[in-house]
Amino acid sequence: MTADDPIGVFDSGLGGLTVVRAIREALPSERLVYLGDTARVPYGTRSAHTILRYARGCARHLARDGIKLLVVACNTVSAVALPMLRVELDVPVLGVIGPGARAGVAATRSHRLGVIATPGTVASGAYPRAVASVSSRTEVFQRAAPLLVPLVEEGWTDGEVPRLVVDRYLEPLIAADIDSLVLGCTHYPLLADVIRDRVAAHSPHPVTVVDSAAATATELEELIGERGMARTGEGSLRLMVTDRPDQFADEAARFLGASLEGLTVEAIDL
Repeated sequence: MTADDPIGVFDSGLGGLTVVRAIREALPSERLVYLGDTARVPYGTRSAHTILRYARGCARHLARDGIKLLVVACNTVSAVALPMLRVELDVPVLGVIGPGARAGVAATRSHRLGVIATPGTVASGAYPRAVASVSSRTEVFQRAAPLLVPLVEEGWTDGEVPRLVVDRYLEPLIAADIDSLVLGCTHYPLLADVIRDRVAAHSPHPVTVVDSAAATATELEELIGERGMARTGEGSLRLMVTDRPDQFADEAARFLGASLEGLTVEAIDL
């Protein structure tokens, strides 16, 4: 591995591009290779055995590109497959749940931490476990929010509909008197403004909203610095998907927060 080698990032689809966006902002000189497994999305409804198999296939494909580090930009895979990937790969592996949990613990003052995530991530118990490994005092209140992903993918990120849906999901967390809230899905940063607005409208005290994608980019920057692996010069981004590259290209700009001009989306077979 050299500092000039790329960083590999994979997810089941589009959501991991919010992690790529955060990494590009924190580390603009890095070369990034992104793999979206769009042929098999979503992962959250699959068995643990299947998720392990899919994760191994994505990780090995990226490893063949000579990556210096792997970021698993998928909460489901982070919850199920990180230990396996860390054993099998010869590069550091960073998930999104640990950084989000650590940032949430750092943000809470009352030790009452809320998490919104997909049903699969909530059912896995991965966030409470990650929080417990950092702080035995912090109580975690989780809420599955299954409608938020389709809202984001349909582009409904503002207006009355997302406000009403977010209100419904936040209600029990506000009632639990949380003072920080982790966005436990990589789609959710696109709804961050609505979520902050609705939390402020209903909570009797300030609530810090923690973006796990940004927290992951921060920890990645620290890890690369500690290992002397930071790259200098102009960064780059390569995009690969396992199905529907044209549709992916049409939607990716919203998640990246930038135009895809000059970029192509490659179709690959795992």
